[in-house]
Amino acid sequence: MDGVPFLDLKRQYQGIKPEIDQAMMQVVLSHQFILGPELEAFEKEISDYLGVKHAIGVASGTDALLLSLKALGIGPGDEVLTSVYSFFSSAAVICWAGAKPVFVDIEANGFNLDPEAIASKITKHTRAILPVHLFGEPAAMDGIRALAKEENLYLIEDACQAIGSEYQGRKIGGLSEYSCYSFYPTKVLGGFGDGGMAVTDSEQLYQRFSELRVHGAKGSGDRTTIGINSRLDAIQAAVLRVKLKYLNQWIEARRARAKRYRELLAGLPLRLPEEKPDRKHTYNAFVITLDQRDALMDRFRQKGIGFSLYYPRPFHQFSCFKRYLDKNGKFPVAEQASKKSIALPLFPEMTDQEQDQVVNSVKEFFAG
Repeated sequence: MDGVPFLDLKRQYQGIKPEIDQAMMQVVLSHQFILGPELEAFEKEISDYLGVKHAIGVASGTDALLLSLKALGIGPGDEVLTSVYSFFSSAAVICWAGAKPVFVDIEANGFNLDPEAIASKITKHTRAILPVHLFGEPAAMDGIRALAKEENLYLIEDACQAIGSEYQGRKIGGLSEYSCYSFYPTKVLGGFGDGGMAVTDSEQLYQRFSELRVHGAKGSGDRTTIGINSRLDAIQAAVLRVKLKYLNQWIEARRARAKRYRELLAGLPLRLPEEKPDRKHTYNAFVITLDQRDALMDRFRQKGIGFSLYYPRPFHQFSCFKRYLDKNGKFPVAEQASKKSIALPLFPEMTDQEQDQVVNSVKEFFAG
């Protein structure tokens, strides 16, 4: 066998092609491309799946985060605590809202925000905490929620990589003011382009967010706020409605692949993702940590094995965030993760033979 792809979306499409094609054609024939019944149906199905009252489809996960901040009135003079180690938009949206991102290091036994490091970062200007459920693993929400309640802070969950993940038996989505998702094609539930969603149990927050995604419109009368144009289009909603029916099946396939990786790679000098007893990991990415990361990357290139780096630069190392940094701020765990972590191929349609090829390459690397 020659090589292993990091991800193969063509296989997923081929498995459900007739349903996808029919759903897209129905939208084309309806000529209802923006908002409308297809999106309303998808929003209802997602809210039912997650066990929340309201879901609002938008153009991207980034927009879901940004509009959540705006809906909560967060802006200039405010501070928002978030992880120093995540996809760029987790911090960028705070800046776009006019607020200041305050970075928190990640926990030593994973890649999520360290709840014990949050308290020392809170000031009189802090308005919210934005935890990230990175790679599909829920953050330690008990400690984060308790602190938010004690300090009267908003919670906005970045669940862009974590749809279907569970914390203490409950799906991520109803533990905060807003929880935000991305439907970027590579996600566990991915569309045929950009797309995102925010969910909430609050009727008031639902109304605020809904207005912001359509230029602040509320009926045809006056507008009390200035929003943006950010809507999940009907074709994406149709595609995602089909895929949602298979989401649990795909998550279990990912979890089975992750379990097999842990069994086959056990005993090697690397750190594997943990299965914490109170959390259900969906493995949007299977990320390992090892001292010889760069050398293993070279081996994978030679063997034609796909991989990805999440993330080679923590936020405090970006020039655009320098003005927000405390001169004494240290983020040693995130810095080590950026230098030593690598994501292995993992997707529901992956074969045992492909996974064996990845595992054997890793074992040969250490043996050599």
